[in-house]
Amino acid sequence: MQAFLKGPSSISTKPPAAKERAAAGAAGSSGEGKRLKPIPWVEKYRPKNVDEVAFQDEVVAVLKKSLEGADLPNLLFYGPPGTGKTSTILAAARELYGPELFRQRVLELNASDERGIQVIREKVKSFAQLTASGSRSDGKVCPPFKIVILDEADSMTSAAQAALRRTMEKESKTTRFCLICNYISRIIEPLTSRCSKFRFKPLSDKIQQQRLLDVSEKEHVKISSEAVSYLVKVSEGDLRKAITFLQSATRLMGGKEITEKVVTEIAGVIPKETTDEVLSVCQSGSFEKLERLAKNLINEGYAVAQLVNQLHDTVVEREDYSDKQKSIIVEKLAEVDRCLADGADEYLQLMSLCALVMQQLTQNT
Repeated sequence: MQAFLKGPSSISTKPPAAKERAAAGAAGSSGEGKRLKPIPWVEKYRPKNVDEVAFQDEVVAVLKKSLEGADLPNLLFYGPPGTGKTSTILAAARELYGPELFRQRVLELNASDERGIQVIREKVKSFAQLTASGSRSDGKVCPPFKIVILDEADSMTSAAQAALRRTMEKESKTTRFCLICNYISRIIEPLTSRCSKFRFKPLSDKIQQQRLLDVSEKEHVKISSEAVSYLVKVSEGDLRKAITFLQSATRLMGGKEITEKVVTEIAGVIPKETTDEVLSVCQSGSFEKLERLAKNLINEGYAVAQLVNQLHDTVVEREDYSDKQKSIIVEKLAEVDRCLADGADEYLQLMSLCALVMQQLTQNT
């Protein structure tokens, strides 16, 4: 009876095992074929050392001096996104420790990680208390401290920031802290006074253009000079955004030349003709036309927040509007932008904005 029961089970178990081995073999062979993993261009062209960081001359000069003496103060980097804050400290850490000690000596916590008061008290504190030992294989001087990088530090609670104060002072012999944020006003005063502060400026158009052309050349991308200029304009000093748009446009075109129109489509920018049409329809005084245009804009998938930004620039530059009209319209733009940030309905906000613009532009006619 036992033999009878064992028989079918033993027979039935063999084919799956054979199948598993075959599948594993197939996976192994396919894995060998795909050795080069595709990397986003933002990561591929991230600065490998401090010298490669673009445009932030003061920060680079201070860091290079610190690296020569293998000494580093606590740092606070602040400025707009995509200007090289995280890249700079990672490049400096790689130069300090070399590739083999980098993982042991650097603790990086991002906004996506849990960074409440408990994590600061336990994880960060226990890492900071460890003494750094070991030497670099290439014989260069290895500093006797570790680095804790707290990215997006302005999203940390005040209690978590307060918990850092004592740790920063007590563990100064073994650990250096680097806080990275967009808004320095959200970092509590006791922390800012313990750090050397560096402001990262939005990248200049010339530097951005040069970087984009370098990436295009290395990746064999055909791109018109107008498209490069427009990429720089659309990204507003954010090099990371510009490189991401460039990669997206390259994938979309599949080897063909990238034009200004393609960049407009990729970046989600509303064409100038559309913003001009909004103002002309408002000037016409026809509410039916306005309602139709608003519905079309929403159905086309344009972001109303983007329209608000572009309308702001257009309205401010218009010479045929009075200062009073401009101030009332711009105030309404700010109000709508705030409502959109709070999650208000896009269509209602767009209608509210356009109705006020229409009122302002038609009251004198």
